[in-house]
Amino acid sequence: MTTLLLARHGLTDLTGPVLAGRTPGVHLSDAGRAQAAALAERIAGVRLDAIVSSPLERCHETAEAVAAGRGLSVLTDDRLLECDYGDWTGRELKELAKDPLWPVVQAHPSAAAFPGGEPMAAMQHRAVAAIREWNHRLGEKAVYLACSHGDVIKAIVADALGLHLDQFQRITADPAALTVIRYAPLRPFVLRLNDMGELRLPEDSEEKDGGENSTGSDAAVGGGPGTT
Repeated sequence: MTTLLLARHGLTDLTGPVLAGRTPGVHLSDAGRAQAAALAERIAGVRLDAIVSSPLERCHETAEAVAAGRGLSVLTDDRLLECDYGDWTGRELKELAKDPLWPVVQAHPSAAAFPGGEPMAAMQHRAVAAIREWNHRLGEKAVYLACSHGDVIKAIVADALGLHLDQFQRITADPAALTVIRYAPLRPFVLRLNDMGELRLPEDSEEKDGGENSTGSDAAVGGGPGTT
């Protein structure tokens, strides 16, 4: 079973009021660098076989903070890049909220295509394809971190939960928060969602007695005892 640690980049000066999108040169703010350092500390006890990142600076800087002292280089995958918001890029959210496309993005994102950009369904397809490929490349025993962007992370999580993309706005991905997905032979299991605490992954023995059976392919009846 491959274990994915899915992290959103830390804060930038544009996070919140402006849709930064693929704007180049958007770096972590002081608060974002502190968040990245805290993320690295929260998962310091977790073995990582690889660290993969979106090519944008804010993601690479977050991933580099995690890589520091691990002897790992940050690998870049363009498929983890932010959604191409096209003409929406760099505009304030309060302005975009008045656009006729806004309610489509919120309630029916599978039908949303950004002018001059990409459809949200295409974004999900390429991001999920990237994760599945990395799972195969790294192997079933691997634990790795992928650093990406809010909408991309939400789209990957929706796929893991078996949700239609139209439900993905119900998922939250905060800056520097961590989501953990374990990909078993039959289905993924979401172990953590938008988590800001210290991470402890369950051991194989705990999985056999709790969250999954000895084949690693199904959930225990009753949900299992969980972990502390």
